[in-house]
Amino acid sequence: MEYAIVFLPLLGAIVGYICKSFTKLFSEIVTSIFVSLSAILSLIVFWNGIFNNSYGNFKIFEWVSSGNFVANWSINIDPLSSIMLVVVTLISALVHIYSIGYMSHDPHKPRFMSYLSLFTFSMLALVVSDNFLQLFFGWEGVGLCSYLLIGFWYKKETANNAAIKAFIVNRIGDFGLAIGIFLIFFYFGTINFNEVFQSVSQFSEKEILFLNFEMNLISLICIFLFIGAMGKSAQFLLHTWLPDAMEGPTPVSALIHAATMVTAGVFLVVRCSPLFEFSQVALNIVTIVGMITAIFAASVALVQNDIKKIVAYSTCSQLGYMFFAAGISAYHVAMFHLFTHAFFKALLFLGSGSVIHAFKDEQDIRKMGGIRKKLPYTYAYMLIGTLALTGFPFLSGFYSKDAIIEFAYLSKSSLGNYAVFIGIFTALLTSIYSWRLFFKTFHGPYNNKSIPINDTHESPIIMLLPLLLLAIGAISAGYVFKETLIGHNSSEFWKSSIFFLEEIKHDYIPLWFLLLTPFLVVITIPVSFYYFISNTKILESFKNTNLPLYHFLLNKWYIDELYDSILVNPAKKIGLFFWKKGDLGTIDKFGPDGISKLVKIIANKAGKLQTGFIYDYAFVMLIGLSILLTYLILI
Repeated sequence: MEYAIVFLPLLGAIVGYICKSFTKLFSEIVTSIFVSLSAILSLIVFWNGIFNNSYGNFKIFEWVSSGNFVANWSINIDPLSSIMLVVVTLISALVHIYSIGYMSHDPHKPRFMSYLSLFTFSMLALVVSDNFLQLFFGWEGVGLCSYLLIGFWYKKETANNAAIKAFIVNRIGDFGLAIGIFLIFFYFGTINFNEVFQSVSQFSEKEILFLNFEMNLISLICIFLFIGAMGKSAQFLLHTWLPDAMEGPTPVSALIHAATMVTAGVFLVVRCSPLFEFSQVALNIVTIVGMITAIFAASVALVQNDIKKIVAYSTCSQLGYMFFAAGISAYHVAMFHLFTHAFFKALLFLGSGSVIHAFKDEQDIRKMGGIRKKLPYTYAYMLIGTLALTGFPFLSGFYSKDAIIEFAYLSKSSLGNYAVFIGIFTALLTSIYSWRLFFKTFHGPYNNKSIPINDTHESPIIMLLPLLLLAIGAISAGYVFKETLIGHNSSEFWKSSIFFLEEIKHDYIPLWFLLLTPFLVVITIPVSFYYFISNTKILESFKNTNLPLYHFLLNKWYIDELYDSILVNPAKKIGLFFWKKGDLGTIDKFGPDGISKLVKIIANKAGKLQTGFIYDYAFVMLIGLSILLTYLILI
């Protein structure tokens, strides 16, 4: 069963593409069935783990063996990997089914479905790994598949640029991850998780010289591992690829940004909790970066107009929540939010796709509005997703996001106090931009001048069914799994898959603190409706002022412009210089081009001696003989 979970998506990717010509929907049906079977089996494994404590390590084959060094290809099933299996396969299966309808008019559907299944396999290989080498294989696999999927419409220049940007930015993070793995191998002599984690305490005080600085070995390893996580999970400074990735088809956005690629960074930090727990420096860095990302992405989402980019920045912000939860050692709470977030974020992405489908690929929310009666089911599902994302009481986001803020409060540290403030303020911003998206999309006047409102229509049942299942998860996942994943007895579930050096005790919290965030979330609903629908002139007048805040947020804190000025443009100039002066002006000029030109000149000169007169040939022979005699005399 465990083998089938991992390899069914790979088999579906291969069979679906190779046999694409069998019938019209062969690729879509085969890939969807195989991934759906994988999801069902993952639920069984998760269930057996909770109630029967059925976990284990299933060896596939010995991958690398050299002396005492052994790295296997294995399927490691523990509480942490079992919950990731459910998230990845379940969301992937629903995205596959949704794609049958969404991509129905695309001529390259088999290739698209094959990429989706290959993406799923790569992520599964990552989460079930029992060593850093297999993890790195899956890590690079999802990076490659994201490049293929983001640039799926390769005839669009913007899609190609976005795919290249995602690939390059992730290479920066992956370089950090690789260095972290090299350090582990060099000092620990192994890359197997259990062997590394069991010997961490022996190296907790070890100092090494790095770039002429004395640094703690564990802190250095954790920092490099976290750089890898920053790239994959689009954290601040390595986040720039994520909004541009919206150039890919909407199902790609749902798969990448809800359940798979972007959650890999959070999974890595949680998996390596035995390492991070011995480095307070690394934990502080994780917390700070998470806080900055949460508030940065939420502030930028306030003014974006592309429906998918708003949801993408929301993902970036929620990942920030997960990281600062991990940074305060609340790893189980970070995983709980990852679990619930997968449902409502996939719901919002696929709901946005339903809206885009109705508007014939229009993504600007300023050109929407007034369609709640034309798209009643999509309206209802987007409402549920928005309520869950904002943390409306008793929906899944309420239980997981508020738990992060509560655990930050209970951490009793100065950094935890900052995290509390950032968490509450970001929750307020999240509610504002979420309701802005919802109201401007479905309420108010109809603003699209190129598409008559009667031409908009509800999505087919094949697209609405996954939305229904995701809506159920967005409503119930928090309540159903709260006690199991973060309750007082949650350590019985997580067992040794998460390590706590000092577990945060969930003791008394003031009532006013518990009510503060839900109150702010609820009060923003009528306020947002007033400013975004009833009286838009106030915000429009604010935009037209000379205050730089609006343009600062609209231009995403000018991070892309900063990178262009200090990295991209200088690199281009250096490249052009070496190309024109070095390659063309030196290598080509004095190399192949120069030699061929010299040979041509000599050949032209020699050709002039081919006159047909015997005295010309006698003269050349005499010159040659003179040169030969001179050479013989000199030596």
